[in-house]
Amino acid sequence: MSKTILVIGGTRFIGRLLVQRLLRAGHRVTIATRGYAPDPFGARIARIRVDRRNETAMRKAFAQAGPWDVVFDQMCYNPLDAAIAVRTFAGRVGRYVMTSTIDAYRTLGVDAARPIREDDLAVAAQPIDTAYPWHDPCRATECYVAGKVQAEAYLARDGSLPLVVPRLAHVLAGPEDFTGRLAHYVELARVGGTLAYADAGAVQSFMPLQSAADFLAWAGFQDFTGPVNAASDGALSAYRLYERVGAVLDTRVAMRRVQPPPAPGRLSPFDLPGPMVLDTTRARALGYRFGHVDDWIDDTIRQHDLAFV
Repeated sequence: MSKTILVIGGTRFIGRLLVQRLLRAGHRVTIATRGYAPDPFGARIARIRVDRRNETAMRKAFAQAGPWDVVFDQMCYNPLDAAIAVRTFAGRVGRYVMTSTIDAYRTLGVDAARPIREDDLAVAAQPIDTAYPWHDPCRATECYVAGKVQAEAYLARDGSLPLVVPRLAHVLAGPEDFTGRLAHYVELARVGGTLAYADAGAVQSFMPLQSAADFLAWAGFQDFTGPVNAASDGALSAYRLYERVGAVLDTRVAMRRVQPPPAPGRLSPFDLPGPMVLDTTRARALGYRFGHVDDWIDDTIRQHDLAFV
């Protein structure tokens, strides 16, 4: 059955693929963006031009739009964004899907004992900092982790939206990946650089771009609520990822361990002092099946290598 869908942020990366999947499934899709980035969807979608971070603009833009069967919010980054979502959509949406991240679990530190379950992060107990300048663009990177966690906390405590929170593993893609994280390792290998790393066993969860979009589309039409982890089976550390890059490029790579371990991410994008692997038992119990990292990682690395060539 066709649904009325709103995607907040649907012009690049995961959001763009998500819109493609929704259209392919026959749904009526509207995207809400600032209108700065083009999209390839033509007359197949409706568009609302609005600044996601301006509450007055949001409430005005959606006063006569909707209601929505599902809202996919790709742009909820902090508790101020969450509050705007509540004031804009409460009572007017059947399902609200806020995309979150494995990085939310960084607030727990690292735990080598076992994979991380959804309830390990006590969202309801998280304090919300109302004084922090969340919308200062100069602080976007430094506040990313805390912002995502506090956004979840606000929405969970408020309770007025039918909330689903997919916590996605690190999403890797080819040259369209604007984060440049995997490209960092490919370029380092191509120039014969040495990877500094903290712990070869500090594995993390990953998933490909296509799977991230597939999972979001699936989660939007189920009947469960709350957080749910999403990740490919298998895990890689920065060390193992660089080793894999070397194998795909057929080039010898050098690595050097740094002690004591520095702060997470200081050495390279996926470097951590310990493991951070997602437990996907809940998603699997709900009927979702993930592929293995070995199924796609080599091809994704190869795409970056071809782009550099």
